[in-house]
Formats: sequence, C-alpha cells, structure tokens
Amino acid sequence: MPNLKSLTRAVLLASLLLTGCSQGAGANQELSDKPVTIRFTWWGSDERHKRTQQVIELFHKKHPNITVKGEFKEWNGYWESLATTVAANDAPDIIQMDELYLASYAERGALLDLGTAKKYLTTGDFDQNALATGVVGGKQYALPVGLGAYSMVLNTDLLKQYGIPEPDDKTWTWADFQELGAKVSKASGGKVSGVQSLGLDVGGVNVWVRQNGAKLFDDKGKVVAPPAVLASYWSYIRDLSKAGVSPAPSVIIEKGTGALDQSGTATNTAALATWWNTQLTALTAASGANLKLLDLPGESKTAGAYYKPSMFWSVSSRSKHPAEAALFVDFLANSQEAGDVLLTDRGVPANKKIRSAITAKLTGTDKAAIDYLDQLKVSEAPRVTPNGASNLETILRRHTEDVLFGRATPDQAATAFIRELQAEIDAA
Repeated sequence: MPNLKSLTRAVLLASLLLTGCSQGAGANQELSDKPVTIRFTWWGSDERHKRTQQVIELFHKKHPNITVKGEFKEWNGYWESLATTVAANDAPDIIQMDELYLASYAERGALLDLGTAKKYLTTGDFDQNALATGVVGGKQYALPVGLGAYSMVLNTDLLKQYGIPEPDDKTWTWADFQELGAKVSKASGGKVSGVQSLGLDVGGVNVWVRQNGAKLFDDKGKVVAPPAVLASYWSYIRDLSKAGVSPAPSVIIEKGTGALDQSGTATNTAALATWWNTQLTALTAASGANLKLLDLPGESKTAGAYYKPSMFWSVSSRSKHPAEAALFVDFLANSQEAGDVLLTDRGVPANKKIRSAITAKLTGTDKAAIDYLDQLKVSEAPRVTPNGASNLETILRRHTEDVLFGRATPDQAATAFIRELQAEIDAA
C-alpha cells in the first residue's frame, strides 16, 4: 500500500489547482447521437479487470455510439496517477473512488454533483444510509458500489474444541466478549488467544465512539470524539492484552499490520476478531475453519454499526460527456446484467434490488456476508473522512502501539490522537 502522506500531498496538489474551478460546463448536457468515448479508471485484481471489461462490453451493445475506455491499475500508484491527471485537467470521466479521498476531491471541485445527472442516473433502489456515505457538503458526489459492515468473526471450530458455548450476539456486552475470550485463552493453555486485538483500524474506534453516543467528526470535519471515550477504548485494548485475552503487544502488531492470511483468524490462533463482513470468504479460505459472523458486542445498548462502502462511483466535474458518464454509472449500479457479472467482486451491492437478485446465485460465505448485512441494524452513516484525515489509521495504530507497549497512558494517547488528527485536517 502506498505511503498515505505522499498520497495526501498528491491529492492536495490536484486540489490546489482545482480551487475555484466550476463544475463541468456540460453538467446539464444531453446524450449525443454521435460517437462518444469516455474513460473509466479503477483499481483491483485481474479478476476484477476481467469482470469489468465484460460489463463494458455489455454496455456498448446497448449504446453502440458510446465507447468506454478502461484504465485499469493496481492500488499501488492509483491515487498518485489520479491526482496527476486531475491536476493536468485530464481526469478520467468515471472514477472508482475511495472514502478516504472522497472529501479531498469533492471539496475542491474535482467531482460532479450527481444530483445534476438524475435524468440518466437513478438512486431509488439505494438505502438512504448508504447514499449518505457519498455525500459531501450536502451534495451526492459519489455513489456507493458495495457495502460492508464491521463484524465479529467467530471460529466455531475452536469453541467446539474447547467445549465453550457460542455467545448470544443479540445481547452480549464488551464485558461478555472479554469473558468469552478469557475462557478460550485459558482452555487452550495460551496456544490460542481468545481475541485478536482491536485498535488497529478505523472501524473499531468508530463503533466504540458511536456506541458511547458520540462521533469521531462533526459535520464541519472537526474531531469531536470525547477524550474520555477514546481513553476508555485504549484502556480496554490494553487490559485485554495484559490479561492474556489477546496476545502480547509484539504479536498484536505483527499480526494486525500484516497480510490477512497471517492474521490470528486466518492462522486459527485467535477465536474472535473484528473484521469487515465482506472479508469472511477470504478468511475462511485462508483458515480452512468454520467461521461465523456475529453482531458486535454492545449493539443492544446503543447501535454503533454503520455501512462502509467498499468504494464509490464518481464522475469528473471536467468531463466533456457527463451525460454519457452518468448513464454508464447507472448501468454499473442499477442494471441486472452488470450485477450478474460483478456479483460481490466490489463488495455486497449497495443497490438493494441488485443485492436481492444476486443472493440466489451465491452460496457459502458470500451468501453469509449478504445475510449479515441484511439483518444488521445500522444507524446514520459517519461523516465522510475530512480532507486531510486520510492518515487516520496510521495515526490510530501508532497511538495504539504506544499504549500497548506502555509508552503512553490511554489518557495521553487520547489527547495526542485528537491533537494530531486535528492538525492534519487544519493543514489540508
């Protein structure tokens, strides 16, 4: 994964050059009856590339005068390339966008307000909480492609091995979670950790803050998480490790920052761990174990769960063919033909109608991921990550490490985290 600071600088460069520019002059443009070529960029695996090309071909059959030129890239280099093309006024028409960078591009005028393209792009089959994830400053700059939600992954084989009953995930608390993890660690003689540590990704801290009736950012992008709530989060994580419920700090960092197949879940050395529900298939393949998605502890008291888009579709504000670009996004997001090809490659479809239609085609863990999302009670989506806060997880991990290794108290980490994150936002 590329260095986030370098990406932030690249995005900032593009943003500065875009400051003050207006939306594309063709925002209200009609479809052309002449040949038109639009560019579409995305990142992903070779399998995604193949599926996306199939969808492009299906679209061209329906609209033979519109040629979609694909620009496929790996994650490494994608954002620097996008920032460079945007700065040079040569951005692709359709952009696969990530939540971390959405505000950076939207707030500087690089993206089209999709509300101006309603004639060609409909969103009636999307949940409002899902649509809200692509809103910046009251405008729909991005359409969520796939949805995920933070979940607890349980290795049911390990619980059976040690004769420990499964928890009731509709009522359990964080205290229950710790108690269950302690039983596993004790029963295994330390060979298996009850819990793979929290604190290394934004999902965990977001849920904790939300369950405590607060939020990480306010509508203006200011860090407003109460220090006491953040301190309680780090205290909990530290206590899990000290009690042997989760591994020693060095193991936590090694497994938590490594590849998925090296994690405690994938190596069957942790019975419980937080993951995004869409990672279930990969984790099951890596572990060879029976894994189960559970609701997070504490949800019965105050819901902290929320939809996290796997990615978005956005349209460049400088597109010379915004109508055609919007029509293609509509095909990607709303057509059954595209849904049948893409399936869950970009996550569980955010379009409820498409999600329902493809469920019958799925089995095993892919279906379990959809079933989990369908039964989940979510609250209002968090505010889009503010411009300048794309280093959020890097900052979070560093302070988690400081607490785990005793270099800082939870209170010190909370204060420093807020100060550092706010400084990054203010400097953007």
